[in-house]
Formats: sequence, structure tokens, C-alpha cells
Amino acid sequence: MSEEGDTFFVNLAEKLFGVALIIVGAIMLYLTASTSALGAFSVLFGILSVIMLVIGLFLLLVRASE
Repeated sequence: MSEEGDTFFVNLAEKLFGVALIIVGAIMLYLTASTSALGAFSVLFGILSVIMLVIGLFLLLVRASE
């Protein structure tokens, strides 16, 4: 396969992984904010979900080197 095809699939995988991280982070943030069963761990899971959202946005917006 050519070098262009390899680059295309790497970029596609990076964008799909970023979208998946955004979706999982948003669901995790929603569930963390809407339940009170976590108690003291709600802050930890809230921070982890925000970190996942930021990483997902970073993967979605950053352009890979060619």
C-alpha cells in the first residue's frame, strides 16, 4: 500500500478514537453529575471524565504531521 493510504487510515483512526473518547467522557460526566451514589469519588470521576473530553477534543482538532 502506498504512503498516502497509510497516512489516511492513521488519521481516520485518530479521529475515530477522539470521537469515541468524547462520547465516553461525556456519558461518564453526565452519569457522575447525575448520581449521588459515588459519594467522595464523584470529584475523582468528574476530573477523569473532563480529562477524557479534553484528550478527545485534542485528538479531533489536532492535525497529524504528514
